[in-house]
Amino acid sequence: MRVVPTGVHAVFDYTASILLVIAPWVFDFARGGAETWTPVLLGGSGLAYSLCTDYERGAFRLIPMPIHLLLDVMLGLLLAVSPFLFGFADYVWAPHVIIGLATIGLAFTTWRTPAHTKSGAAPDASLY
Repeated sequence: MRVVPTGVHAVFDYTASILLVIAPWVFDFARGGAETWTPVLLGGSGLAYSLCTDYERGAFRLIPMPIHLLLDVMLGLLLAVSPFLFGFADYVWAPHVIIGLATIGLAFTTWRTPAHTKSGAAPDASLY
Protein backbone atom coordinates (compact mmCIF):
# COMPACT_ATOMS: atom_id res chain seq x y z
CA MET A 1 0.00 0.00 0.00
CA ARG A 2 1.48 3.30 -1.10
CA VAL A 3 0.73 5.88 1.57
CA VAL A 4 3.76 8.21 1.54
CA PRO A 5 3.45 11.33 -0.64
CA THR A 6 6.40 12.06 -2.89
CA GLY A 7 7.06 15.37 -1.13
CA VAL A 8 7.57 13.55 2.18
CA HIS A 9 9.73 10.97 0.41
CA ALA A 10 11.89 13.79 -0.96
CA VAL A 11 12.59 15.12 2.53
CA PHE A 12 13.69 11.63 3.59
CA ASP A 13 15.87 11.36 0.44
CA TYR A 14 17.84 14.49 1.18
CA THR A 15 18.07 13.83 4.92
CA ALA A 16 19.15 10.21 4.53
CA SER A 17 21.63 11.04 1.77
CA ILE A 18 23.34 13.70 3.87
CA LEU A 19 23.28 11.41 6.90
CA LEU A 20 24.96 8.66 4.88
CA VAL A 21 27.72 11.00 3.72
CA ILE A 22 28.54 12.14 7.27
CA ALA A 23 27.67 8.91 9.16
CA PRO A 24 31.19 7.44 9.29
CA TRP A 25 32.43 10.45 11.24
CA VAL A 26 29.29 11.13 13.26
CA PHE A 27 28.98 7.50 14.40
CA ASP A 28 32.75 7.00 14.64
CA PHE A 29 33.30 4.15 12.21
CA ALA A 30 35.53 5.95 9.70
CA ARG A 31 38.58 3.72 9.19
CA GLY A 32 39.07 4.56 5.52
CA GLY A 33 37.83 1.26 4.11
CA ALA A 34 34.58 -0.01 2.65
CA GLU A 35 32.76 0.68 5.94
CA THR A 36 33.51 4.36 5.41
CA TRP A 37 33.25 4.83 1.67
CA THR A 38 30.19 2.68 0.93
CA PRO A 39 27.76 5.02 2.77
CA VAL A 40 29.60 8.12 1.52
CA LEU A 41 29.38 7.03 -2.12
CA LEU A 42 25.81 5.75 -1.85
CA GLY A 43 24.74 8.91 0.00
CA GLY A 44 26.30 11.06 -2.71
CA SER A 45 24.60 8.97 -5.39
CA GLY A 46 21.25 9.24 -3.62
CA LEU A 47 21.65 12.99 -3.37
CA ALA A 48 22.51 13.25 -7.08
CA TYR A 49 19.56 11.24 -8.36
CA SER A 50 17.20 12.94 -5.89
CA LEU A 51 18.18 16.31 -7.32
CA CYS A 52 17.36 14.90 -10.78
CA THR A 53 14.00 13.33 -9.84
CA ASP A 54 10.71 14.63 -11.18
CA TYR A 55 9.06 15.33 -7.81
CA GLU A 56 8.27 18.33 -5.65
CA ARG A 57 11.80 18.85 -4.40
CA GLY A 58 13.71 17.81 -7.52
CA ALA A 59 15.92 20.50 -9.02
CA PHE A 60 16.20 19.14 -12.56
CA ARG A 61 13.21 16.75 -12.87
CA LEU A 62 14.80 14.34 -15.34
CA ILE A 63 14.18 10.98 -13.64
CA PRO A 64 10.59 9.68 -13.40
CA MET A 65 9.43 8.72 -9.92
CA PRO A 66 9.13 4.96 -10.67
CA ILE A 67 12.79 4.90 -11.76
CA HIS A 68 13.76 6.86 -8.65
CA LEU A 69 11.99 4.28 -6.47
CA LEU A 70 13.80 1.45 -8.27
CA LEU A 71 17.12 3.21 -7.64
CA ASP A 72 16.13 3.56 -3.97
CA VAL A 73 15.52 -0.19 -3.69
CA MET A 74 18.86 -0.99 -5.34
CA LEU A 75 20.73 1.55 -3.16
CA GLY A 76 19.02 0.29 0.00
CA LEU A 77 19.78 -3.33 -0.84
CA LEU A 78 23.44 -2.64 -1.55
CA LEU A 79 23.75 -0.57 1.62
CA ALA A 80 22.05 -3.23 3.78
CA VAL A 81 24.22 -6.10 2.52
CA SER A 82 27.46 -4.11 2.29
CA PRO A 83 28.79 -5.04 5.78
CA PHE A 84 28.54 -8.72 4.85
CA LEU A 85 29.46 -8.34 1.18
CA PHE A 86 32.58 -6.26 1.88
CA GLY A 87 33.55 -8.00 5.11
CA PHE A 88 33.28 -5.29 7.74
CA ALA A 89 30.27 -6.64 9.67
CA ASP A 90 32.50 -7.53 12.62
CA TYR A 91 33.37 -3.85 12.97
CA VAL A 92 30.11 -2.03 12.09
CA TRP A 93 26.85 -3.04 10.46
CA ALA A 94 23.87 -1.36 12.15
CA PRO A 95 23.87 2.04 10.37
CA HIS A 96 24.23 0.38 6.98
CA VAL A 97 21.49 -2.19 7.57
CA ILE A 98 19.04 0.16 9.29
CA ILE A 99 19.25 2.96 6.72
CA GLY A 100 19.30 0.43 3.87
CA LEU A 101 16.14 -1.34 5.05
CA ALA A 102 14.41 1.98 5.78
CA THR A 103 15.19 3.13 2.24
CA ILE A 104 13.72 -0.06 0.76
CA GLY A 105 10.62 0.19 2.95
CA LEU A 106 10.04 3.79 2.01
CA ALA A 107 10.41 2.98 -1.69
CA PHE A 108 7.66 0.36 -1.46
CA THR A 109 5.28 2.69 0.36
CA THR A 110 5.74 5.91 -1.64
CA TRP A 111 3.35 7.12 -4.32
CA ARG A 112 4.60 6.45 -7.83
CA THR A 113 3.43 9.86 -9.10
CA PRO A 114 4.16 13.27 -7.56
CA ALA A 115 1.24 15.03 -5.86
CA HIS A 116 1.14 17.48 -8.75
CA THR A 117 2.52 16.99 -12.20
CA LYS A 118 4.79 19.59 -13.77
CA SER A 119 1.75 21.19 -15.43
CA GLY A 120 0.09 21.62 -12.05
CA ALA A 121 -2.75 19.20 -12.81
CA ALA A 122 -3.69 16.60 -10.25
CA PRO A 123 -2.14 13.20 -10.96
CA ASP A 124 -4.11 10.17 -12.07
CA ALA A 125 -5.39 8.56 -8.85
CA SER A 126 -5.14 5.07 -10.39
CA LEU A 127 -1.35 5.32 -10.22
CA TYR A 128 -1.34 5.25 -6.44
